Amino acid sequence: MSVKASVSISEQQDAYVRDLVDQGRFSSVSAVVQQGLDLLRKQDETELLEAAALKLLLEDRMGGPFVTHQAFAQNTADMLAKKKHDLGLEG
Repeated sequence: MSVKASVSISEQQDAYVRDLVDQGRFSSVSAVVQQGLDLLRKQDETELLEAAALKLLLEDRMGGPFVTHQAFAQNTADMLAKKKHDLGLEG
């Protein structure tokens, strides 16, 4: 179902949208606006999912053991050294 809406855009936005239509990339100004709204919705959904995943990760880490900065740095260095060794990149 389509709903008619009136929106105001700048002259630059209008020129850009009309150029996209003239190039044949979109069938109409409405199609450009619809695509833009779909992209914005997808971006919002992605940001919400990423925030939820980060929240879960932080909650999981908060429930785990405390690791000092030095221990974390050493664990990271050890992991990188092992990866280099496994890939034959030791120099």
